[in-house]
Amino acid sequence: MYIDEVIVTDVRSKATDNEIKADQEDSPVVPILPLKGTIVFPYLIVPLMIQDAEQTRLVDDALMRGSRIGLFLQQNTDVEHPAPEDLYQVGATGNILKMLRFPDGSVRFLIQGLSRVRIKRIVSRHPYLSAEVEEVREKVDDPVKMEALQRSLMDGIQKLVELAPYLTEEFHISAHNQDSASKLTDFVASNLNIPVEKKQELLEELNVYRRMNRLFQMITKETEVLELSQMIQAKAANELGKSQRDYILREQLKAIKKELGDGDDKSDVDEFERKIEAAGMPETAEQAAYKELDRLSHMAPSSAEYTVTRTYLDWLVSLPWSKSSQDKLDLKRAKKILDEDHYNLEKVKDRILEFLAVRKLKSDIKGPILCFVGPPGVGKTSLGKSIARAMGREFARVSLGGMRDEAEIRGHRRTYIGSMPGRIIQSIKRCGTNNPVVMLDEVDKLGSDFRGDPSAALLEVLDPEQNDSFSDHYLEVPFDLSKVMFITTANWMEPIPAVLRDRMEVINLPGYTDIEKLAIAKEHLIPKQLGNHGLTKSNVAIEDSAIKTIIDGYTREAGLRNLEREIAAVSRKVARKVASGSKKKISVKAADIPRMLGPVKFVREGLTRQGTIGVVPALAYTAVGGELLFIEATSMPGKDTLTLTGHLGDIMKESAQAALSFIRSNAQELRVSAESLEKKDIHIHVPSGATPKDGPSAGITMVVALASLFTQRPTRPCLAMTGEITLRGQLLPIGGLKEKLLAAYRAGINMVVLPEGNRKDAIELPPEIKKSVKLKFFSEVLPAVKFALNGPRERSKSKGKKPAKCKKR
Repeated sequence: MYIDEVIVTDVRSKATDNEIKADQEDSPVVPILPLKGTIVFPYLIVPLMIQDAEQTRLVDDALMRGSRIGLFLQQNTDVEHPAPEDLYQVGATGNILKMLRFPDGSVRFLIQGLSRVRIKRIVSRHPYLSAEVEEVREKVDDPVKMEALQRSLMDGIQKLVELAPYLTEEFHISAHNQDSASKLTDFVASNLNIPVEKKQELLEELNVYRRMNRLFQMITKETEVLELSQMIQAKAANELGKSQRDYILREQLKAIKKELGDGDDKSDVDEFERKIEAAGMPETAEQAAYKELDRLSHMAPSSAEYTVTRTYLDWLVSLPWSKSSQDKLDLKRAKKILDEDHYNLEKVKDRILEFLAVRKLKSDIKGPILCFVGPPGVGKTSLGKSIARAMGREFARVSLGGMRDEAEIRGHRRTYIGSMPGRIIQSIKRCGTNNPVVMLDEVDKLGSDFRGDPSAALLEVLDPEQNDSFSDHYLEVPFDLSKVMFITTANWMEPIPAVLRDRMEVINLPGYTDIEKLAIAKEHLIPKQLGNHGLTKSNVAIEDSAIKTIIDGYTREAGLRNLEREIAAVSRKVARKVASGSKKKISVKAADIPRMLGPVKFVREGLTRQGTIGVVPALAYTAVGGELLFIEATSMPGKDTLTLTGHLGDIMKESAQAALSFIRSNAQELRVSAESLEKKDIHIHVPSGATPKDGPSAGITMVVALASLFTQRPTRPCLAMTGEITLRGQLLPIGGLKEKLLAAYRAGINMVVLPEGNRKDAIELPPEIKKSVKLKFFSEVLPAVKFALNGPRERSKSKGKKPAKCKKR
């Protein structure tokens, strides 16, 4: 590897002996450069590369001072910043000859070894290791013995050069020109293909004769290994020749059988030809298949290309080009199946029934592209299976969560080893029909990197105007996806690219109310978990009060996953009693739940924080549904600054600043004294500081919190609010209304302040929310603030009384 450099080294070392002696007489304290996987021997020039900033500084300091450095091998290459105990104690000093810096921050330099040294003591550890070293002297034996061993070593080197492909004749010449046995052993050891630990042993060996003897043993072993390797290669070549001879004989035998009329009718070519005719491919695909079949017929079965072409043809003939499942267009039957599998979700059910109705009237309608958006656990994925069952179609699910490679969608080109079609084509092959229901799960969790962007590849798949000629990189022929019913699912719309959102019909699946959860638990979850745990209705009866206790105190979610887990936990407790010999029917009541599931996990925050000045409930919309959070405001003497805490995003911070500006500009209208606004530091905090929060919908809540703080009046009891504000006092509409009102309903809130622009969205709210939660709509901020705060008359009447309690649900 370093032959040319070593030849230069020999000339340089002869010319600079005095310089090397002078270097050896320098200060015994040298900086230490740890080496990974390489060793520098005395008198040899070795190229090195470093990237560590600490090591770069070491090299720079050594160059500036013109001093030598210590080169010591690391015992463990996995250690990034080795301590003194991680280094071998014997190494070499070196002199930097040339250095180059590269744009990536790495430094490459040539270093010449000077002498063997041993670490006496560590002088410093910062900014890099420095140590006091002492030169170790070599020991030379009887010159006659040395000469004999040196000649044997040279003979072994010559034989090794003839066998080893990595050693050239120039290496042998350079070895022959070494002027001492010590330099010869160091030179050969540096270029020999042996483990670095063996090289370290040679570096530490001070007796030149023993060192040369060890090296001779290593050369002998390497020579034996290379001779055996050549023998194996020769044998393998003979075997290959035998295989070729056998192939020729088999081909001759095949020709003889053909002449005798005993040919094999079931050859691969004939079988594929029959399958291509029966596959019902479109003309383009059929032409490609016959072209590949013609290539296959001229290939040797033992060639690698034969297997690749055969696999490609197998994919082509296995795809359902013209095979479709018969849709079951009985609308009453479809509605019955959808109602059996899922409670409520009328929007989705109506959309599927509408598609079946149109399909009944027009048979060549293209498959819809639906996107179910909602929090986890509301039944998006299971709804896809139910739709497939109702329509009588096959079902396939493709998980997109964490996918980063475009080839997962479009497939790999056949030039790559182990290539295959993308997940879409694979799913259609598994289904065996060209019109299945394909669910693309978690489309909002797609990633992208240097391998491509899968969401961009989905643009063609999910476009009804383009997917009738979808081209997979592996197939390289168009496949019609227009008959496939694609359903995507997502928890959150924002991460999905706008151009992809535009191709999908979005159907929102909001969270369930407590009444809906109770009904679902009774109709679906409890029977399912009793069956999973070997129980029947004769063993156990879970009362409605127990289910409500679980929903209220042990789950805090928009979906049903945690509720199902808690019901499973109750079922396990009951199963244990039944398995222990209990013959009575076990009735699970509300009072039994804490004993079975432990203490209550969640407490309704809205029930405990009423009538506090400067604290106002707000409603937020997250990926897991609606949430109730509190905006807290306080003030203190200071320099008129605003502090915002609670892991708030930029938009929410701007809302707080707009709220404060609105209060200042409308202080007289709100009866806020000028003294309370001057020379005061204001602090707004949103609890649950570990959770990131952002969005403009808390604007009205921040205005009311500040107004409550400055007027020293609490808000109405059991009141929450949401809405975006402007500096001119407008109250703008917000999104996620149903999810937010579900959160208010679960928290026991009975009145919510909303923007006037959201009045139209209230039409689709569940009946229990309309009945239990009173909605107050405002188009301007000032009337909303005045309504939210208790008036002086109301405040005087309530003096001495406890704040009104919210009705717990």
